[in-house]
Amino acid sequence: MPGSGESSGLRVVALGGGHGLHATLSALRRCSPRVSEVTAVVTVADDGGSSGRLRRELGSLPPGDLRMALSALAADDERGRFWSGVVQHRFGGSGALAGHAVGNLLLAGLLEVTDDPVATLDTVGGLLGIAGRVLPMSTVPLDIEAEVELDDVPGPYRIRGQVAVASTPGRVLKVWLRPEDPPACPEAVRAVREADVVLLGPGSWFTSVLPHLLVPQLRDAVVETSARRVVLLNLEPEPGETAGFSPEQHLEVLSAHAPSLRAHAVLADSASVPLPDRLDRAAAQMLTAGGRVRLAPVADGTATTPRHDPDALATALLDVFDEIIGPDPGHPGATAVPPSRTDDDVMAHLSERSPRWP
Repeated sequence: MPGSGESSGLRVVALGGGHGLHATLSALRRCSPRVSEVTAVVTVADDGGSSGRLRRELGSLPPGDLRMALSALAADDERGRFWSGVVQHRFGGSGALAGHAVGNLLLAGLLEVTDDPVATLDTVGGLLGIAGRVLPMSTVPLDIEAEVELDDVPGPYRIRGQVAVASTPGRVLKVWLRPEDPPACPEAVRAVREADVVLLGPGSWFTSVLPHLLVPQLRDAVVETSARRVVLLNLEPEPGETAGFSPEQHLEVLSAHAPSLRAHAVLADSASVPLPDRLDRAAAQMLTAGGRVRLAPVADGTATTPRHDPDALATALLDVFDEIIGPDPGHPGATAVPPSRTDDDVMAHLSERSPRWP
């Protein structure tokens, strides 16, 4: 039963990537002590920018979305803010390092040393003192392929790559992954199965959200877990992959790619849903008995570009948790997250993994 156990704190797993996942994680950090454990499961299909360059040159997992998730969960103290700023810093100039984020290079380097994505992320998480854990959805880098339809081109055609799908001028009909049945990260599967709540979205719908449901073991875990499942909708359609999409079309695409997925709630920004009745009808196809759409003002009204307000999103999520799980019994005191690794732990870990030179 979700929420049962010795602690009243909830174990929440958030699936996504990029800025959408960063928004969710920033909100979840504000949900303590109601939320005691946060695990981010991050897409690994990016092939653009610094991540794409490192992926092509080293054959490693693209680190950018993983870096952003780590930064979102960094400790809210002087040390955490300092290291978060360091890993997010991008080199300037026009040389080989131009455009690379420090955190991307750190993750890529540690991955070569450890040959273990989970150990690498745990190590950097310890450096940042993160409140939670960051895991890749798969242990191998993935490619996204899509079937796209253009008004002036007869018949659908295929495109490959996250950047190509995200920026396509055509209408995306469906997406799939290469390799076709990629291995899921075992720790991510375990986290989903043991969670109290699983959050899907917001984020780039075809390239950051849907891919989690295209990894067979991870999809099965999301569908079969006893956790409550919540879908978080975007504030507006994205140019390219979801241009012109209504809120209800986002849900229809989700159901088309994962027909067995059932959600206990759908959360959307109240100002982003012009026709609530239509969204209710679309959501009815995937909601469990008693589930419903919840509208709340979660957008940052002061931002020049659409983004979630972390405080408002945290408030909305806490309300959703109370509705789908039950109100917080008011257990006194905050539920502590697992302790972060110390500097000594980090150095000992690197020492164990490093080669022994004569």
